[in-house]
Amino acid sequence: MNRPNILIFMTDQQRGDSIPPFGRAKTPNLDKFCSEGMAFSNAFTIAPHCCPSRATFFSGLYPAQHGVWNNVDGGNTLSKGLYDGVRLFSEDLKDAGYDMYYGGKWHVSSVESPLDRGFDVMNTGKAVEKKEIGHIKPEGKEWKRYKNFSQRTDRTEGEIIRKGYTPYIHYGEKESPFNDRQVVDDAVGLIRNRSKTDRPWCQFAGTLGPHDPYFVPQKYLDLYDIDDIELPQSYSDKMLDKPSLYRRTRDRFDQLTEREQRQAVRHYLAFCTYEDALFGEVLEALEEKGEAENTVVVYISDHGDYMAEHGLWCKGLPCFKGAYHIPAAIRWPAGIREKGRVVDEFVTMADFAPTFLEIANIRQDREMTGKSLVPFLKNEKPKEWRDAVFTQTNGNELYGIQRSIMTKDWKFVYNGYDYDELYDLNNDPGETVNLINNKEYDDDVKFLCKRLWEFARETGDVCISPYIMVSLASYGPGIIFE
Repeated sequence: MNRPNILIFMTDQQRGDSIPPFGRAKTPNLDKFCSEGMAFSNAFTIAPHCCPSRATFFSGLYPAQHGVWNNVDGGNTLSKGLYDGVRLFSEDLKDAGYDMYYGGKWHVSSVESPLDRGFDVMNTGKAVEKKEIGHIKPEGKEWKRYKNFSQRTDRTEGEIIRKGYTPYIHYGEKESPFNDRQVVDDAVGLIRNRSKTDRPWCQFAGTLGPHDPYFVPQKYLDLYDIDDIELPQSYSDKMLDKPSLYRRTRDRFDQLTEREQRQAVRHYLAFCTYEDALFGEVLEALEEKGEAENTVVVYISDHGDYMAEHGLWCKGLPCFKGAYHIPAAIRWPAGIREKGRVVDEFVTMADFAPTFLEIANIRQDREMTGKSLVPFLKNEKPKEWRDAVFTQTNGNELYGIQRSIMTKDWKFVYNGYDYDELYDLNNDPGETVNLINNKEYDDDVKFLCKRLWEFARETGDVCISPYIMVSLASYGPGIIFE
């Protein structure tokens, strides 16, 4: 069989339960897509923000290894791009003879573009400027946003008022302000007009939805009845046993009435349906071109959204499943055995880079933290597979060191800026009761800490210092040497 083409459709801030096998949103195209391919029910990102997650997707490495810890475009960013020597799968594909195409959101580096990393053709929706790599003092552009801020104290529907800030509109009934329509039009045009050659191709289409604010065309909102929308059970969790930042983050969303919260859920789900429709257009173009049979198509998102869980929205340091659980599905008619399957094993963003290399018959000449998913495509269970998911974040713009480990039974969160968290996922899947101060579970905390620090050592993560003022973990990394 010839080396397959690879088509990646990556959304932004989409929850894992919005597509099959969960089906929280109406996604007819993804329903059909998953029945023709396979879905991963336990796919997770490794950080709750765009840039580190996308860098992991392309590199197969964790933030401690690739160096992208936060929003690379932020005024107070600590990392503008990848560490020297980090290589992306796109560069391997390019060197192996693939034609490479990029469209839409990048957000891996502010000093390099996709053209610097193996892609031949690029349309990110904005002009690309080559920048010098280095630590440059910010220009202070953020201040321009505040010059004409509103001093109103009255709210309109879906609006959140913040003193001294511009008003934030959480949702609305109009076309999304993002350029997703253009991204998909470009992707479809590229598929239809690309000349057929003997060379395989890789194409990336990155949309910005269903990222907040949730502005959705009316036709998709009409598919959801507000009276059918329910808030999650954890919405009533005031998080009194959790880090104070969690509660402070929730405070602004508490301006919204419960009906507004339900409207926001309605808009978010409708946004997912809109993304499904756009994805359907890409699939249709691929079928019309006659290239679907030997094209690996991946549908994935960079991170999730709380969607009213614990009264929160969007994503951030609150280390709840909604921000980390992502949709992930693959279709490859020529390569997937027993179509329509759902894989329940833990999968992470880091697994896709080694997967692409293997299906392209490219020998992996460097170590990756991620593991190839090809055995799952063949309906084979790997001899050794992970039983836990680890996360690494230092925060984003509001910084805070946080690491976590999640197994099928437990989640432990180390918060360097506040007290830690422990959740019994069997009895409390909504993560509402923090057991960290219950001495009955001290052995479990110690076991989870040991595994967390073992992973930190494996990935070169130096988040822990023994200095008395910052050595705050429940158990320090010394326990791995017991």
